[in-house]
Amino acid sequence: MLCLRISCASFILLSKSFIHRKPIFQTWEDSLRLISLKFLGGLLSFLHKSRISLQPITSKFKKMVTFGSNVEVERVEREERETSLSLLDLPYLALDCILERLPPSGLCSMAAVCASLRESCTSDHLWGNHMNHKWGRLIGPAAYREWQLHVASRNRIRNYSVRTEKKGLIESLVASILPSSWITRQKLTSVCKVKASTSCLPVDSIMSLYLSLETGKFWFPAQVYNRENGNVGFMLSCYDAQVRYDSTTNTFQARYSPYGRRATEENIPWDRLRAAPVDTPPHKLHVSDCLHDLKPDDHIEIQWRRNKEFPYGWWYGVIGHLEFCDGNENRCRCHCNDIVKLEFSQYAPGSRWREMTINRKDHREEGNEADGFYAGIRKIYNEEEIARWKRLWPTQVLG
Repeated sequence: MLCLRISCASFILLSKSFIHRKPIFQTWEDSLRLISLKFLGGLLSFLHKSRISLQPITSKFKKMVTFGSNVEVERVEREERETSLSLLDLPYLALDCILERLPPSGLCSMAAVCASLRESCTSDHLWGNHMNHKWGRLIGPAAYREWQLHVASRNRIRNYSVRTEKKGLIESLVASILPSSWITRQKLTSVCKVKASTSCLPVDSIMSLYLSLETGKFWFPAQVYNRENGNVGFMLSCYDAQVRYDSTTNTFQARYSPYGRRATEENIPWDRLRAAPVDTPPHKLHVSDCLHDLKPDDHIEIQWRRNKEFPYGWWYGVIGHLEFCDGNENRCRCHCNDIVKLEFSQYAPGSRWREMTINRKDHREEGNEADGFYAGIRKIYNEEEIARWKRLWPTQVLG
């Protein structure tokens, strides 16, 4: 509305200067036009200082005034430039609040604007939030250790490449000037020591890890539910693998141990992956620290492998009541007995896989080549973990 009123007033005043042609009014018209220009210029300056948008008003002002106003327009434009507010002029907390709301793609774009924004947009503080939100459930201690090895390997390759390129350049230059007898390899080596450029993104930053995960350049350790997808007997199992992300399908590729039905798998959805809940390598016996705490109806995972050469997988089960117990909570004393009964209810009663017993005071790997080998046990306390296992429950009883 303000813009409309100013435009109408200016149009009326200027139009009168063209309608009246009598020389007697020429001086009066010039004075009136000059007063109107000064009035508009002052009003625009006031609105600009008051942080009111001036783009539509300024554009109309420039179009209406066609003569005798070059100085005034230049003055307004100069004031606009002087009083314009840059993103970098914001207080640190305000800028940080804005950057925290940007998605990863937005942070990457902002980092390319200037050096100051690059430093802010690549900080571990900002990328840590995105890392935890998307990858926190999959990237565990084992994956971070793998990343550190990956970073160290990349640093060695980069440093070697820089030294080689620098060395070749210096040798060629020196050889063209000095006799070869004056050159020693030791001197060249000392001259060619260079540091990696600090302007590039640090390979050990959280942003670098995030982008390596997103682009599928980093294979990391994780565990895959139902390794032999399609084999109902493996539905309640979880095996270690090296996986990487495929952004085109929003799924994962996995490389398993060479033992088993398949060594690789593609198109694995997110809900079939997890970070390893315990820091135990797949060929090592897990030290069971929960045996004294096991009681009927507890949910557990137990290591199992087909033979001594195979890696362990984690299999879901529950603690059952012993034979002499009728299952009544008031009379049950199973938790006081040294013998613990493990039940795998997905198998039919009478199946050799249905149940087994262990000694809570002297538990170690036990089994045979026919039935496989049972090893370490971990108790599941987290209800979300239990619910995930139950979602994988087969629709039919296994034999």
